[in-house]
Amino acid sequence: MSTVKSRCTAIVLAAGSGSRMKSDVAKQFMMLGGKPLIWYALNAVEQSEIIDDCILVTGEGDIPYVKKEIVEKYSFHKVTEIVAGGEERYASVANALRETTNTEGYIFIHDGARPFLTEEILKSSFKTVKEFHACVAAVPSKDTVKIVDENIFAIQTPDRKSVWNVQTPQVFDSLLIREAYERLYERLPKLREQGIMVTDDASVVEMFTNVKVKMVESSYRNIKITTPEDLLVAEAFLASKA
Repeated sequence: MSTVKSRCTAIVLAAGSGSRMKSDVAKQFMMLGGKPLIWYALNAVEQSEIIDDCILVTGEGDIPYVKKEIVEKYSFHKVTEIVAGGEERYASVANALRETTNTEGYIFIHDGARPFLTEEILKSSFKTVKEFHACVAAVPSKDTVKIVDENIFAIQTPDRKSVWNVQTPQVFDSLLIREAYERLYERLPKLREQGIMVTDDASVVEMFTNVKVKMVESSYRNIKITTPEDLLVAEAFLASKA
């Protein structure tokens, strides 16, 4: 007896700037292996058996360019909406969540600056979210991590076995992540007063629901392009696959 797969919607975030790349070109449009950086994440989504549709988030002024030169040029048919990002990451995600009609399936939130998303990561995440309702791609930390005080003196050394480096995709039941974001916006003024930063979607779920977030072991190649050095590493990864 066959079962119908739950709908899986990807939110791909590509509203960043080129500031840390020391470039006037937004990093998602910088060339990597002859294609714009954002092409890689969108291509993984387009080719995936898991993902059904995609909402692409980019800068408001970049929407016409992205529509013509990325989505239409490369025939990314799964991209059903292109929405404007916000000043912060959580605002960009919230804008996309308001546009999705997926209310009963799963939401995969991925950084467009991570070009090495694979079908294996997507499948592992899908399997895990069906069981645990919230999961993130991550890898065990290779380095010793230090917790520091306001003067940058070490005050604590967590056991490395308990430290994971979080990546994307971050995947959630649709209703869970939508409800978590609604609660975030209700509490946002107070969080700002307290100086509490929201840096990823898992943090929103951790803060505003009782659901625990499961780690999904990913790949050390699933890097985020943030600095010029990252781009060199990405080019090396591409060369090693050629």
